[in-house]
Amino acid sequence: MKTIVIYFSAETGRTAGLAADFAKSIGADLYEILPENPYTKKDLNYMNPLARCNKEFAGRKDVPVKGQVENWEEYDRVFIGFPIWYGHAPNVVSTFCKGYDWSGKQVYAFATSGGSKIGKTAEKLAPYVQGAAVLDARLTQDADALKKWGQELR
Repeated sequence: MKTIVIYFSAETGRTAGLAADFAKSIGADLYEILPENPYTKKDLNYMNPLARCNKEFAGRKDVPVKGQVENWEEYDRVFIGFPIWYGHAPNVVSTFCKGYDWSGKQVYAFATSGGSKIGKTAEKLAPYVQGAAVLDARLTQDADALKKWGQELR
């Protein structure tokens, strides 16, 4: 079974660090979701109702992404990591997911957060990974817990 860890990370880089460590620990490939127009600190200021992140959320807007995963069809298991925004994956993650065929893939989402819970993240991600054989989501801040989860799924 071939595995890839895909992630989107905002300004702190916490998700990027966890994703890189996790991919290495389970022997998976690593891919970063990058928006065509990178987020600035101002864009991510959720306290400002006019910030880009709030406008994207409120308008349910797609966020164009750069690049694509090469040899997508080779992957059986996909881990998707992101900071949790408004109780689910950021729109850039949903947009990324729309560009792929998820049929038969095992999909596991992991989210980082400064205080939010995982909530219905898996449910809200499901329409974007239609056809996935498995979909589960966990909230984590801990590389060891993430590694243990990955090993349990082998």
